[in-house]
Amino acid sequence: MLDICRNWIVEQGLNLSSADIFARVAILLLIILLSVIFNYLAKRFILKGLTAIVNRTKTKWDDAILQKKVFNRLARLAPALVIYLLIHIPLEGYDWAITLITGAALIYMILMAILAIDALLNASLDIYNTYEVSNRIPIKGFIQVFKIIIYFICFIFIISILINKTPIILFSSLGALTAVLMFIFKDPILGFVAGIQLSANQMVSKGDWISMPKYGADGDIVDIALTTVKVQNWDKTITTIPTYALITESFKNWRGMSESGGRRIKRSINIDINTIQFCNEEMLNRFNKIQYISDYIAKTKTETQTYNQKLRIDDSNLVNGRRMTNIGTFRAYVEAYLSNQPMINKEMTFLVRQLAPTEHGLPIEIYVFSKVQEWGEYESIQANIFDHILAVVPEFDLSVFQDPSGRDFGNLIRTNLKSVLV
Repeated sequence: MLDICRNWIVEQGLNLSSADIFARVAILLLIILLSVIFNYLAKRFILKGLTAIVNRTKTKWDDAILQKKVFNRLARLAPALVIYLLIHIPLEGYDWAITLITGAALIYMILMAILAIDALLNASLDIYNTYEVSNRIPIKGFIQVFKIIIYFICFIFIISILINKTPIILFSSLGALTAVLMFIFKDPILGFVAGIQLSANQMVSKGDWISMPKYGADGDIVDIALTTVKVQNWDKTITTIPTYALITESFKNWRGMSESGGRRIKRSINIDINTIQFCNEEMLNRFNKIQYISDYIAKTKTETQTYNQKLRIDDSNLVNGRRMTNIGTFRAYVEAYLSNQPMINKEMTFLVRQLAPTEHGLPIEIYVFSKVQEWGEYESIQANIFDHILAVVPEFDLSVFQDPSGRDFGNLIRTNLKSVLV
């Protein structure tokens, strides 16, 4: 083509050297014009045509690809491809210039192709996240690993173009750099391995509530990436945890609670041991009027009387034989009260038990499960239960133990002063 153009210019009356320059410049301008035209056609017709087609389809995956601008980046290949294929014509005989320009065009096309692949991977991740399985098996870490690989390969190809060597030579020399590469990519490698274990064993999923005090994390997982896991705490702060830390260190995942249908209520109240006593007739008659335990009082009273009569127990002393106690009756009341609460899951563990006495009294522990798992409503149910139980304790001639306060000591001092003055 260069010879044809040159000969035509010579026929017009110019000398050969001038004709050569004019021919090269004309072809070069023509190539630039063609690249501009192809760029315009790619964006004006091809890109807009694809956009119109995508907008008319009912599928969502092509919308994600369009939104991530995959087609836009592929359209940018058109002008570089024209230059890469035709630039040798006007620069015939100038090998260094051909090598320079084709190398630059090739690097540009590689970068645009990599960016298009990057956008396609992002679109694939968005499409995958629309499915329910994405919460159980996140793939963001694997996508990031694949991105690292393709960017690394892109880097190798660009270096091979710059030094004008085959990429095979560079790949073959990577063995000597393995230790350095492992040090540089230590966190991604650890994160990738941890991600495989987390996904394979389903240890955590997006949306799980986890607690990891070492990192100050207590909330829902909002993102699982290659090297980090983001947790949104209940105060709306974000805690970032290294992915491999979930493999090497302990943490608590509350998913089991969420899937069980209940949330545990485990709390105790301390009863003053000095107020524990046997029940006399007056107390039993009073307790018998409490609706939740009236049947229990009647049944237990009959059982104890039958037992004592059978063994001819002397009833003149309460220590002899079987006797009901106010603490046992109180515990029976708490069990009956909780059994009548509609928000308590009766199919799960249901205990009202005594713990070992301590210097703070006798703990009566409630170990049940609420049907509600939502934090706010769960706390409300728990508070309502203990509001009632704390208020009802005096009805059984018991009192809740609490350490003496400054007010208690002040009352004691005033009492002593009055006795001394009198």
